[in-house]
Amino acid sequence: MAAEQMADGVEDPGQVPPARPLDAIDRDILRLLQTDGRASIRSVADRVHVSRANAYARINRLIDDGVIRGFSARVNHERAGQGASAYITLKIVQNSWRTVREQLQALPGATHIALVSGDFDVLLLVHTPDNRSLRELVLTRIQAIPEVLSTRTLLVFEETDLGPGPDRPTELS
Repeated sequence: MAAEQMADGVEDPGQVPPARPLDAIDRDILRLLQTDGRASIRSVADRVHVSRANAYARINRLIDDGVIRGFSARVNHERAGQGASAYITLKIVQNSWRTVREQLQALPGATHIALVSGDFDVLLLVHTPDNRSLRELVLTRIQAIPEVLSTRTLLVFEETDLGPGPDRPTELS
């Protein structure tokens, strides 16, 4: 990871060089990898009509430039024993975002954290085995963070993953 990046992998906006423009082949590669992050270099090269060396170099450049942040599996949380999901909104002490973010990242089941505008400051998505675990997470872990002023928990009754796939095109311009 570049020295300009913070320890948590988030780049410091004041230190990041401007993004290079993506051409049509780069966008095609991104679409393919979003659909199947396990695609081989050979498969990617064949599908975007470039050599394997060119595909390999482009993917590495996209990684080095921070366009591709990593590869992961899309998990069905319920089938993985995480049957309770919730969005938790937090109001936090002004200028405490980095401290709060570090503590939220360490929580079991936290899968998405966003600093947002509006009636609350942070939106947190968590997956836990059951409602008892969710209650424990909110009441004893999150509300114990000194910079957290208040929370509101929104239970997820059903969710649909809109991630890219063969039946859902990803628009990259």
